[in-house]
Amino acid sequence: MRGQVLGVDTRTGNGIVLGDDGRRYSFRPDDWAHRGEPAVGMVVDYETHENRALSIFPLPSAAPVLATSAASPNQNDRNKLVAAIIAFLLGPLGIHRFYLGRTGSGIAMLVLSCTIVGLLISVPWALIDMVRYLVMSDREFAERYARIAP
Repeated sequence: MRGQVLGVDTRTGNGIVLGDDGRRYSFRPDDWAHRGEPAVGMVVDYETHENRALSIFPLPSAAPVLATSAASPNQNDRNKLVAAIIAFLLGPLGIHRFYLGRTGSGIAMLVLSCTIVGLLISVPWALIDMVRYLVMSDREFAERYARIAP
């Protein structure tokens, strides 16, 4: 069957394909049978099993048709420079993680910073995060830390 990739979660690799039959099929990264990654708007060929798309291959002759919302992935309400500054100033407390929506690791850093041994872990962790944010491209930052609308 043929279809078009409607969306891909950049964190998990899970996504949705809209088939030519009008139905939506979910897929996981291991269902992707091609080198590279799926992209929104990509036209693909795949096999179906119930509501799953399996053995997904992109069609090389078909150009992706991008929706207007997917055409500008660089739009993000978070700023990588602000995240890096917060990581530098308040990093051991994990405040930068809360800013980026990573609540779980923010809580972990906050709890770790309550002890001396924990500070030995959270201080380098925050500095590594700061460097990662500064080195990361704007596009990658926007894709990784985009706020998912409810």
